[in-house]
Amino acid sequence: MRVHVHERHDRVVRLVREHGSMTIARVAATLNVSMVTVRRDAGLLVSEGRLGRVHGSLVWPGTGRPGRALAPVGAPVREGTVVGMIVPTMHYSFSEIVQGARTVLAARGVRLVLGLTGYLAEEDGRQIERLVASGVNGLLVTPSWERGEPGAGEAEAVLAAAVPTVLVERWTSPGSAAHGLDRVRSDSAHGAGSAVRHLAALGHGRFALALQSSPHAAQLRAGFEAALSTLGLPAAHAPGFDAGALASESERYARTLEFLRRGVREHGVTAAFVHSDADAVVLVPRLQALGVRVPEDLALVVYDDEVSGLSELALTAVAPPKRAVGAVAARLLLDRLAAGPEDRGGGADGPGGTGGARRHVELLPELRVRDSCGGSATPI
Repeated sequence: MRVHVHERHDRVVRLVREHGSMTIARVAATLNVSMVTVRRDAGLLVSEGRLGRVHGSLVWPGTGRPGRALAPVGAPVREGTVVGMIVPTMHYSFSEIVQGARTVLAARGVRLVLGLTGYLAEEDGRQIERLVASGVNGLLVTPSWERGEPGAGEAEAVLAAAVPTVLVERWTSPGSAAHGLDRVRSDSAHGAGSAVRHLAALGHGRFALALQSSPHAAQLRAGFEAALSTLGLPAAHAPGFDAGALASESERYARTLEFLRRGVREHGVTAAFVHSDADAVVLVPRLQALGVRVPEDLALVVYDDEVSGLSELALTAVAPPKRAVGAVAARLLLDRLAAGPEDRGGGADGPGGTGGARRHVELLPELRVRDSCGGSATPI
């Protein structure tokens, strides 16, 4: 039976916790998966701080061989350090992002305090003020920016923060005052491009794009269109559809379903990139009921991997590295907090206008090949 990747990660962690340490080969044999899969899992789990690695073995964090402690990862932080984290919701990818940050912070003895904004733009400033007033030493912030980057005046609340701040899963244009903030995000444009390249390698030349309205939509469209251009495929072969502004979920499904059906029947579309995977789980059986077979008539790749592997027809998915985003953002902030006062800063440039060297980190999503694209499935 196919095991969901997050479930497998939890099993790896439990095995190492129970045994103290395990070789990659032993983990692979115990779980009946390939060494390549375990090495890939190990890299992610180590990057998130959930496990350590010593001489080809996975170990419980904070230990090398039994009885021998490892030095903490990263520069030391002051005892009693508290980090505030502000996200719009704990749904979608955010529970994983928060968990990634929490794991890294806990391993360094840092307390995490959470604030939720419910995608209400006015709540960004209120939550920032509340957490700073409560005494947090730094902030990890995902503002409620509808397009993923700030519109006019939307960055002011983040820029006003009087403590070091890292943007999480948000970005800014070079002309924005917020462009000087540290930030970590998944490169969703790269993910969309990898989907197009994979489908093109399978022989497809006419594509459709169906998007929800989300902070990732513009980047997904840009990556999709850039990949088509690089492959020399004309834009006319790639009708696009943004269903996000529709009044209801049922209307979004109906419009997207008709868009894809007509793409296949009237425009010769043979492949589609759909955001999100949850939408695709609803759409696939409806398409098949209309006589559009997946993947025979329409090969699908979806963005996000929340439920893709649980669909009756397992969906090929572009999976953003959610826990790694949270983990890297937490490490970046801890590095800032551990630096000298002249390098800590606040807002984009810090009180002194320098704030040390800022970093923009982009993590690449992973393409997880399953059944819906008609290609060979990747073992998971």
